Amino acid sequence: MSEKLENLSRNPSTTKSAIVAHAVETFIERRGENELDQRYGKRLDRLSRDLGHVRRDVEMILESLALFIRFSITLHAHTPVPDRATQAIAQERFDKFVEQVGRQIASGKRSLGTDDRTGGEG
Repeated sequence: MSEKLENLSRNPSTTKSAIVAHAVETFIERRGENELDQRYGKRLDRLSRDLGHVRRDVEMILESLALFIRFSITLHAHTPVPDRATQAIAQERFDKFVEQVGRQIASGKRSLGTDDRTGGEG
């Protein structure tokens, strides 16, 4: 170890004490960073993962709402008092709506103008 220190201190602009001080400072900084990472790393990873899940869920809700509004405005004309035929049509429309939401989410395409694949405005 002292041989390495001698080799490093041969440069006239560098002293042994400066090299040792820098080494100790670097060691302490790295140790402090490591302790912080050990202490908070797992928590931050979990929070990041949970935030990703929340973001995904909110996107699903927003996509569902956007498509529901679009379907309601464009596909649902005024219907008479619900009877079996009207309820069957409503169920068929709802099933198509759910399929469309699934396709939109799977493709990454969003009705509200953002594209999940690029993370930017689409």
